[in-house]
This record gives sequence, C-alpha cells and structure tokens, in this order.
Amino acid sequence: MAGESVSFRITRTTEDLAQTVAALSQRLVKLEQRLNAMELQLDQVSFVETPDPEELSRLDHVETLLADCRSLLQDGVSEEEVPASVNPHEDEFMAA
Repeated sequence: MAGESVSFRITRTTEDLAQTVAALSQRLVKLEQRLNAMELQLDQVSFVETPDPEELSRLDHVETLLADCRSLLQDGVSEEEVPASVNPHEDEFMAA
C-alpha cells in the first residue's frame, strides 16, 4: 500500500504542476498582449509630427491678437475708472 500512496502523491503533484504551468502560460499570454498594446500606445504618443511653419506663423499671429485684445480690455477698464474729461485718449477717438 505504501507504493500506491507514493504513486498517488506523484500523480497528484504532477496534475497540480500541470495546472500551475497552464495557468502561468495563460497569464504570460495575457501579459504579452498587454505589453504589445502598451507599446503601440507608446509609439502613437511618442510620434510627433514636425510643425508646419505656416501654421506656427498663424498661431503667433493669433497670440499677438490675443495680447492686443487683453491690452484693449485692460485699457477699457482703466478708462471707465477715469472721468471722461480726464481721458487722455479722447482726442485720438474724435480724430478717427
């Protein structure tokens, strides 16, 4: 009976090892798939196009326009605080 007991343990251990190897193989496949997906995402993110010089010029122009608008808005706020008789820009507007 001792031989049957040892044989049963060997068979049971072999089955456990086979299940463990199968589970590890499945996990490895899933990890490889995740790694491939992450590499694709990284490739897409790291791919940077060279900017179009014409587009950069337009963006610089937009930046200048925004700065001008901010300046006008700030001037408009400060002009509202100053009485009309003391407005230094009044002559410029009348001449235009």
